[in-house]
Amino acid sequence: MTGTSAPTETDVVVLGGGVVGSACAWALARSGSRVVVADGDPARGAWAAAAGMLAPGTELRHGGEQLHMLSLSAAEAFADYLALVGADSGRETGHRSTGSLALAADVDDRAVLDDVLALQHALGLRAERLGARACRRLEPYLDPGVAGGVLVQDDHQVDPRRLVEALRLAGARRGVQTVTSDGAVLVEDGRAAGVTLADGSVVRASYVVVAAGAWSGEVGVPESARPPVRPVKGQVVRMRMPAGEPLLTRVLRATVRGRSLYLVPRADGELVAGATTEDKGFDHAVTAGAVHDLLHDTAAVLPGTSECELVETRARSRPGTPDDLPVVGATDVPGLVLAAGHGRNGVLLSGLTAEAVVAAVRGDPLPPAMDVAAPDRFSSSSPADARPVLQEVR
Repeated sequence: MTGTSAPTETDVVVLGGGVVGSACAWALARSGSRVVVADGDPARGAWAAAAGMLAPGTELRHGGEQLHMLSLSAAEAFADYLALVGADSGRETGHRSTGSLALAADVDDRAVLDDVLALQHALGLRAERLGARACRRLEPYLDPGVAGGVLVQDDHQVDPRRLVEALRLAGARRGVQTVTSDGAVLVEDGRAAGVTLADGSVVRASYVVVAAGAWSGEVGVPESARPPVRPVKGQVVRMRMPAGEPLLTRVLRATVRGRSLYLVPRADGELVAGATTEDKGFDHAVTAGAVHDLLHDTAAVLPGTSECELVETRARSRPGTPDDLPVVGATDVPGLVLAAGHGRNGVLLSGLTAEAVVAAVRGDPLPPAMDVAAPDRFSSSSPADARPVLQEVR
């Protein structure tokens, strides 16, 4: 059921219908729970602008080892997760095992890549240093000035829009009911008792899962359990490569004039370029400067894209946390479970998060990889003062 009407009671209400919320709802229904999803505008979530890189290898940076290990666990289980979603939905999700190529534009960039490569090898990743000619053999349309790169074999990609569509269909086939309404956590006698919808009606439930992305701190969570999540703006552009002429075959990462860039080619000819990172609150305006920079930087590494059709520009808010790790698990409010703060990794972490949420509702131990995401790690800090760690700014 999709619409504005809602049952008066259920087992679990999930606040948020993006990629994480939809994954949690489907997994909970698959485990036997009656589930209602409440979201006034699911398309406002970060997933609608996400490129869908499943790339713990090329995301790795010094100081980010905990996030890397969490992401690696999610990546290792992702194919099985997609297989289950596909079996329940009958839909493809655009999954491709293409690997990623991180480029060095000059000698300084090569030094940075070598440093990251040493860390990748220390953590057991399959990563290979390539010279300029080897990079262009893999991707012939690269700019001739590229100085070299690092190939990470095990990075994957998925189309987030197709994944969310499949998750919603899979959930509906398992009995998930979707209500087009914002909601707030209802607390009675010290425990989560359901949600209050925008029209004042109440859906009572034994458990409430907060998976509202960047809005997860704005949905009535009691202060003691409120996740320190805040919006981090990102802008992307989508292009169409010339028919029959794939300018790029694998995920590409580069730094151009100090700005980070990624390019994600789809099998259907779409090319996604992103992404900016801006500490601007809930601001979803697409700016001319960001689009200019993304197109300019894309053409600098892949000159042929200047002839691509520009099909979309979009801005969305990622849910950032102070340590760049998500907030997943049961809270000190009985019946209240968090699935928030996934930052740039919501698509990759959606399956593992869903598994953890099912465990939290059942009272079972969470997957060990989720230990770093425990909600109580922020208990001594003030959510109002929390700031995400911004890795790049445009």
